[in-house]
Amino acid sequence: MAESIIYKASPSQLYLLAKMATGFIHGGAWRDPVVTSESFSATESILRNKGLPISGFASISYRLSAHPNHPQDPNTAPKDLQDAKHPDHIRDVEAALAFIQNTYGFGTRYILVGHSCGATLAFQAVMGAVSGHREQAFVGSADKPDTHVGFVSASPGPLPPALTAQPTAIVGVAGIYDLRRLRDTHSDISAYQEFIEGAFGADEMLWDGVSPAQMAGSRGVECGWKSGRLAVLAYSQDDELVDASQTEVMKEALGNWEKTEAQIPKQDLSHGDRRVRVLSISGAHDEAWENGEQLARAVTYAFEQLQEMGLAPSF
Repeated sequence: MAESIIYKASPSQLYLLAKMATGFIHGGAWRDPVVTSESFSATESILRNKGLPISGFASISYRLSAHPNHPQDPNTAPKDLQDAKHPDHIRDVEAALAFIQNTYGFGTRYILVGHSCGATLAFQAVMGAVSGHREQAFVGSADKPDTHVGFVSASPGPLPPALTAQPTAIVGVAGIYDLRRLRDTHSDISAYQEFIEGAFGADEMLWDGVSPAQMAGSRGVECGWKSGRLAVLAYSQDDELVDASQTEVMKEALGNWEKTEAQIPKQDLSHGDRRVRVLSISGAHDEAWENGEQLARAVTYAFEQLQEMGLAPSF
């Protein structure tokens, strides 16, 4: 978890009028050092001016994989090296979320927003197979997701702190949800194979095991995101890097999750209904965060949906 993660709210703000915190996970194909937690700055400025019921903002950094176009100084400190491999990225995200939760204690009252591979990480954080990095290898097909043999990874290092409360909503913008499909769709462009292998290795069974759109049942978002209420999948037809099929397969994967009532505390008087919504946005892949307008639009849309569901105050 990067030291630069700062939550911009005081604890007293977190329950005021049932406001919600908003966390952001940046993209960059798990490896681009140019795309950092600062990529949320433009969006944050827009959202602050909208007067949404947001109690605070957090933009999360995580360790990156090596990038062929960004060679590193051999004297670089180990903590700053770009040599991350799965599960390093998701471990850092989970550690950041746990740190913010343990510091401010806002429970489930937060929205997790991710752009590109940041959307992958957002949904991985609530996948039964990946959350806490306990994914297991499986045999057969994704249609029988609970058949497994052993662990698909034995990465050293302690597990991150347990996430004490899952987000009420996840907003995926230009998200990557099926790694193998992404590679196959762009098989004529070697960079896709390269950055996926750079982050996850060459074992395509692992690719499937960590892809939110591939895993169902107890291994997927379907049973892993127990308290979740809203999933928003935002996609632009102008996106030149991630194709529309990623959103389509993720929407399908969330079908059973949407039909199942959320597990909510008995003292919570709200219903357990869930929603999955697809939002059409505009602009190229990185434009969503570069000027912030489309990313802010997706977050605003999520708040509108939560308001309709009786889970957020009016604004």
